[in-house]
Amino acid sequence: MTTIIKQTLMPTYARLPVTFAHGEGAVLFDTEGKPYLDAVAGVAVCSLGHARPEVADAICEQAHRLMHTSNLYQIENQQVLGERLCALAGMDNAFFCNSGAEANEAAIKIARLYAHNKGIEHPVIIVMSNAFHGRTMATVTATGNPKAQAGFGPLLEGFVRVQYGDAKAVAEQLAADKNIVAVLVEPVQGEGGVQVPSANYLPRLRELCDQNDCLLIADEIQTGMCRTGKWFAFQHTAIQPDVMTLAKALGNGMPIGACLARGKAASVFGYGNHGSTFGGNPLACRAALAVIEVMEKEQLANRATELGEYFLQQFRAGLQDFAGVKDIRGKGLMIGIQLERDCAELVKQGLAQGILINVTAGNVIRLLPPLVISQQQADQIITTVIDLIRDFL
Repeated sequence: MTTIIKQTLMPTYARLPVTFAHGEGAVLFDTEGKPYLDAVAGVAVCSLGHARPEVADAICEQAHRLMHTSNLYQIENQQVLGERLCALAGMDNAFFCNSGAEANEAAIKIARLYAHNKGIEHPVIIVMSNAFHGRTMATVTATGNPKAQAGFGPLLEGFVRVQYGDAKAVAEQLAADKNIVAVLVEPVQGEGGVQVPSANYLPRLRELCDQNDCLLIADEIQTGMCRTGKWFAFQHTAIQPDVMTLAKALGNGMPIGACLARGKAASVFGYGNHGSTFGGNPLACRAALAVIEVMEKEQLANRATELGEYFLQQFRAGLQDFAGVKDIRGKGLMIGIQLERDCAELVKQGLAQGILINVTAGNVIRLLPPLVISQQQADQIITTVIDLIRDFL
């Protein structure tokens, strides 16, 4: 491993002492050629693994033809991608941007404009404890992490927070405040510690939104694109959100975000209401189309379901005798192992053993491996993580 210190970079990340030179599938290689099994996938971004040939070829071919024209003109790849995503998600239209935070900004703007069109001058959006929606001023306000908000006040008005997973608290807020126009929720919380709500949580939120003429906004930035065993995590239920946001795995590393809407939410934006210089350019959209093609061909949603169940079974069997393990939970290949105390040090210990893991919420080991990992690689992750936890406890 080599340590590179660049004084010209703002110190916004406590970077690990390794630089990766190339990757292949679920394995990354550092500048000295040492391999690392990747159980993070760029934080749920590289779901097809690294250097996926179909995506790389699509990007190269498109780059040789046309990378950018601006949304002043029709963009064929963007139109095709919008149609594909809307068909997969049961939505009506899409707005393309460059990141998850931007997608959530678009969703928040849709909710506020929807409210103003109804004559509500001070709209309020219900958000959740421990949520993470981004680091722009609107999305950091919606985020339920005081550390992410510290020093950036005053935060924006128009948000009220309730406990994640508590539909009754949402109902109480709706009854108390008629300015509430939307509920913003992650179907499974990622940064919040891989929190999986009860099966009736999203259906109850859908019911409450229908009763109060509110928009249900599903943040699928981490859960979307087959990660949880469905194309989108809300599809584990029978409901449809009014607005859905995507990013991360949509481009497998190529920056792209999307905000999809349906029904009454789909007609809110008009000419000039929103925009993005780079959003939906030919290059990013071609990459996303290649991602969808591979995910469909290889049935990676089913693969995530099967491997996710296997991970949970193996972890529960291997860690059942350890009192320091508080919970093992997940949905598809989105796995969280909660320990009784903070365990960030395990990240460096894993790195030393050639495996990349992540710790979030202080004491939750979060595993987000590429959906294309082999059975052997899955077993290697399981064995290594169990050994790390046993030694730690």
